[in-house]
Amino acid sequence: MSENKKEYYPKMSEIVKANRTVQDVVLASPLLNNLNLSSRYKANVHLKREDLQLVRSYKIRGAFNKIASLSKVNLDKGIVCASAGNHAQGVAYSCQKLKCFGSIYMPETTPRQKIKQVKMFGGDFVEVFLTGDTFDDASSKAIADAKEQGKTFIHPFDDPKTIEGQGTIGLEILQQFTEPIDYLFLPIGGGGLASGVGAWIKEFSPNTKIIGVEPEGAPSMKLALDNKCNLALESIDRFVDGAAVQKVGDYTWQICDKVLDDILIVPEGLICSTILRLYNEDAIVAEPAGVLSIAALELMGDKIKGKNVVCVLSGSNNDITRMEEIKERSLLYEGLKHYFIVRFPQRSGALKEFVNDVLDAGDDITHFEYYKKSSREKGPAVIGIEVQKPEDLKRLQDRMTDRKFIFEYLNDKTDLFQFIV
Repeated sequence: MSENKKEYYPKMSEIVKANRTVQDVVLASPLLNNLNLSSRYKANVHLKREDLQLVRSYKIRGAFNKIASLSKVNLDKGIVCASAGNHAQGVAYSCQKLKCFGSIYMPETTPRQKIKQVKMFGGDFVEVFLTGDTFDDASSKAIADAKEQGKTFIHPFDDPKTIEGQGTIGLEILQQFTEPIDYLFLPIGGGGLASGVGAWIKEFSPNTKIIGVEPEGAPSMKLALDNKCNLALESIDRFVDGAAVQKVGDYTWQICDKVLDDILIVPEGLICSTILRLYNEDAIVAEPAGVLSIAALELMGDKIKGKNVVCVLSGSNNDITRMEEIKERSLLYEGLKHYFIVRFPQRSGALKEFVNDVLDAGDDITHFEYYKKSSREKGPAVIGIEVQKPEDLKRLQDRMTDRKFIFEYLNDKTDLFQFIV
């Protein structure tokens, strides 16, 4: 790491300059009071709606600011980027606007919806390459390509121009919200958003508590801050694809160390419940990474009561085909869906007895798979049951025991459970 990289901290004048640069391609997204969240947490909760950008995330700010800063010589050589989706869309749209060619590397696990959008925004100015399972895999390929071809690599988070572009969100928030902000919740993937916005807010609203939020399956910023060193996670859960980063930026972790007052880790199940609640209550379609800041409110209920709270809703690029998995994870997190291996007694009518006498009126069988196809009345089966309330689980298990059904609860058996869900 260079000495300059160690010393970098966003200048407010550069964020103001970035704001002028991006104004023709970026919506000054609304900061809207959310009545449902305000009522739920007894606070004054506002959402900064970056999901309403043309590319449906804040990433256009940093991408355009970086690419627009390049010389004509470098633009003519072309640019390269790596992204799990949202940065790629921002880069693609920037390439089309600035008429430069871009090579975009994305993990093979990227939702198809995001790949399609990248190609649409970039048109003839971009080419998409799918490689590896994670952002870090794609990033390695992209960096190698940039070096070989003499192109400019557009980093999704660890670049001053990218960070300053994201910082324009902080500038807008303080223009839009005239009262003191008690808490600001910022999602963290690689840390670019938290670095830029955090630096601006810390400068002009120093009493605001700035809370960074990461998914439980990829807490790379917390790892860096706890160890005072930018370490990489050995493995990550890729479900929150927009924030699933094994290692945050060398710039960003040091900036976040200065500007964040706390960092929260949010379970993926809570993220899924938040997605569904936003959709059902507010007709907001958000992606997993997009709702990180809102999901964190559940963990801060007592502290934010009666306070002015701002959450950055960072993106809405959610693939509709993922909704079944989102619902499943939500039900499991809420304690409403349970899986068992049930070994039926060796007697006629045991299956009918299970349905009639073990299940309660509100219980619903959502999964049923026999282990022995030729002996359905007597063989063991994997059964998924959705209940009405978490406390119904104990009563369900008691009824199985009372009626001599031998069962094994699977939800807390990770090695077995992964083959079902």
